[in-house]
Amino acid sequence: MTRAAWWYRHQVARTLRRLEDPRWTLALAVAPDREGMMSRVWPAHLPRFKQGRGNLGDRMRRIFQSIGPARTVIIGSDIPHIEKHHIRSALAGLGSNKGVIGPASDGGYWLIGVDGTTVLPREFLGHVRWSTPFARSDTMATAAGWSWAEVAELDDVDTLSDLLRICAKAQRN
Repeated sequence: MTRAAWWYRHQVARTLRRLEDPRWTLALAVAPDREGMMSRVWPAHLPRFKQGRGNLGDRMRRIFQSIGPARTVIIGSDIPHIEKHHIRSALAGLGSNKGVIGPASDGGYWLIGVDGTTVLPREFLGHVRWSTPFARSDTMATAAGWSWAEVAELDDVDTLSDLLRICAKAQRN
C-alpha cells in the first residue's frame, strides 16, 4: 500500500505539472471531501471540488454540475502518458459535439467532457457498469442522442498488472 500511495502521489504531481497551461484551468476533484479540501499534498494554487458520496458516476456528474456552463473535461489521475495535446483535442471536440470521451484500452475511459451548454440528462452517468469493458458504452448510452467526439486511446492504471504492462510497453518503444 505504501508503494502504491507513493506511485499515485508522484503520478498526480507529474500529471499536474505536465498539464498546467494558461489556455485552461486545472482543478482537483478531491476525496475524502474534508481531508482532500484541507490537504497540503495538493498544490495550493489549484481550485478544489469535493467529490461527495456515491459511485464514480455520481461524483463525476456532481463535478460537471458544480462547474456550470463551461466546456469541461474530467480526466483520471492514473493516466501516465497524458499530454497537453490530449486536452486540446478534447476541448476542440467539444466545439461541435455535446460530449467527448477518451477510451482506455480496457473498455473504460480516461477522459469525459461536456460542452457546458447542454443540460445533463437525468440518467447521465447512471447505470454504468464501472470497472468493466462496458463502462464506455454504458456511459455514452446515458446520453443517447448526443454527438460524441473521441480522442486518443490511452492506458490507465487500475491494478499492479496494468502498471507492469504499461512499463513493459514503454520499454519496448
